[in-house]
Amino acid sequence: MQKMTPSEALVETMRAEGVETCFGLVGSAFMDVLDLFPAAGIRFVYVAHEQAAAHAADGLARITGRPQTCIAQNGPGIANFVSAITAAYWAHSPVVALTPETGSGGIGKGGFQELDQMPMFERSVKYQVRLNRPDRMAELARRCFYIAKAENGPTQLNIPRDYFYGLCEDEIYKSPDIARGAGPVEELERAAALLAEAQYPVILAGGGVSSGDAVDETRRLAEYLSAPVVNSYLHNDSFPADHPLAVGPIGYCGSKAAMRTIAKADVVLALGCRLGPFGTLPQYDIEYWPKDAKIIQVDIDPKVLGLTQRVEMAVLADAKAFAGEVMQALSTGWKLVPNRARLDDVKAQNAAWDEELERMSSSTAKLMHPRRFLRELTRAIPAEAIVTTDVGNNCSMSNGYLKFTGPRKFLPALSWGNCGFAYGAAMGAKIGSPESPVFALQGDGAWGISGLSEVMTAVREDIPVIAVVFQNNEWGAEKKNQIDFYDNRFIGVDLSKSPNYAQLANDMGAKGIRVESYTDVGDVVKEAVASNQPCVIEAVIEGGENVLADPFRRDALSKPIRHLERYKHLELE
Repeated sequence: MQKMTPSEALVETMRAEGVETCFGLVGSAFMDVLDLFPAAGIRFVYVAHEQAAAHAADGLARITGRPQTCIAQNGPGIANFVSAITAAYWAHSPVVALTPETGSGGIGKGGFQELDQMPMFERSVKYQVRLNRPDRMAELARRCFYIAKAENGPTQLNIPRDYFYGLCEDEIYKSPDIARGAGPVEELERAAALLAEAQYPVILAGGGVSSGDAVDETRRLAEYLSAPVVNSYLHNDSFPADHPLAVGPIGYCGSKAAMRTIAKADVVLALGCRLGPFGTLPQYDIEYWPKDAKIIQVDIDPKVLGLTQRVEMAVLADAKAFAGEVMQALSTGWKLVPNRARLDDVKAQNAAWDEELERMSSSTAKLMHPRRFLRELTRAIPAEAIVTTDVGNNCSMSNGYLKFTGPRKFLPALSWGNCGFAYGAAMGAKIGSPESPVFALQGDGAWGISGLSEVMTAVREDIPVIAVVFQNNEWGAEKKNQIDFYDNRFIGVDLSKSPNYAQLANDMGAKGIRVESYTDVGDVVKEAVASNQPCVIEAVIEGGENVLADPFRRDALSKPIRHLERYKHLELE
C-alpha cells in the first residue's frame, strides 16, 4: 500500500493495464489526471470532437486486442461519446470510457455542464460504475478494465470531478487476464460428428475468429473437412481471401459466391459469430440463409447463442480452443480425404463471381463509376494495409472488393452503422500498427461529420492515415431509398455544393490529392502511401440512380400508403 492521490491511482492503474495512449478533448474536469500523463508515459491524443476520441480508442483496441481509453469534459463532452461507445459495444471492442462528471456536492442542482451520465450509457456498455469514494479509484478502474476484457466490450468509470483530489492509500496491480475453454467434451464430439458426416459443411467465420486469433485453427479445420469458408458480414479478415476454400463475405453488397455456397449447406459451423440479423438478410435477390441446415453456433457470449436463428447446437466456447479441439476429435475419429467435388465447386463459384464482379466494375465512363473506382482502389491498396470503413452505399459496396490475408485488418462500422466512424478508428489503428498503411473509406456525407475536422488532429499528432473520400455529392444510400420507394422525390440528400476536399486537406497541412480518372487511382494510392503523412484522396465518382446498390434497408421499407386526401398523390402503385 502506498500513499497517493486518486488521480495518481487512476493513472497508475492505466499504466498497469498497459495503456500507452488516451484519446480525448481537454477539459477542466480531468485536468489533474491530464497533468500526470506525460510523466506516466501516456500519450494524450486530443481530437476535434469527442466522438472521434472514442472511435480512435475503439480502433486501437481492435488492432491490439487490449483495453484502450478515452476521456473528456463532463456533460456535453461525455455526451458526445455515446454514439461511438455504442459502436464499440456492437464491435465487441474493449474500450474503457473515463467519464468525469459534476462534483459530488453539486449533483442534482442543475449546475454548469451537469448531466446524469449513467443512464445514457446503460445499454451501450458491459459494465458501468460511479466512483462513490475517492479511495476506491484504483479498485473500480481495475474492475472496468477486467470486465472490458472478460466480456469483450466497453465499460464506463464515472467519476465526480472532485474525487480526483485528496489522499488515499492504495495498491496498484493488473487485473487478471481471461482464459476461456473449448466447451464440454460431449459437445465437441457431437459437433465433430455433425461436420464429418455432413454432405456439404460450411464454416461461417465471424469476428471472433479474427479477434480471437483463431484463423489458423479455422484454416486447418476447413482443410480437413474440405469445407468452404464464408466470412460473416463485414468480417472480411476472418479468413484468408487467397485460400482455395475461401468464398468471401455474405451480407449487404457481399460475395455471390459466398451466398450461393452457404445456401447449399446442410451443416453450418458459425464460429465466433453472433449471426447478426442484418448480416443474414437476402441480397442480390438471393435467399441464401440455409433454413434447413443444422447450425452449430460457437461464441463466448451466452446472450447471442440462438438469439437470431434456430440452432442445432449452441456452444459457449472460445473460437480458437473449440476449433482446435474439434480438429483433434476429427483427426482421431474420422479419416477424411479431400472432397474434390466441393473444392471444384468453390473454385467454380469464385470464378463465376469474379467474372461477374469484373463486368460490374468495367465502366470506362469519363466520370468514375463507384464500382470501377473500388476495383482500382482495392487492387492498389497494399496487402499489409488496414482498412476502416464508414456506412453508406459506396463503403458498403467495398464489402465485395476488400480482401485480406490476415486478421485484425478490417475495421468497419458494423451494425451500429453510425456515420463518422472510419477516420477516428483509422487514427487509433495507425497508432496500434504504425508499420501498416491505414486507409479510411468514407462517403462525402460521413466525411463532413468527422473526417474533415479530424484531419487537423492527424496533422498535429503526426498520424499518417490515408482518407479516401467518395465524392458523389449525395447521401447515396438514402437517395436510393427515395428512388425505390418514393418516386424520386429527393429531400435532404443533395450535397452538390461541397468544397474541394483535397484542397482543404492541403490547407490543413495534409497531402490532398483529387482523382477523377480510374487510370490514375493506382498511382495516387502509391503516392499517398509513400508520402508517410496524413493524406486525403478525394475520388470524384458518379452518383445517381444507375450506380447505386440494392436498397440499404429493404427489410424496413415498403411502398408508402397515404390516407389523408392532401397526401394521396404521393401514394405509389
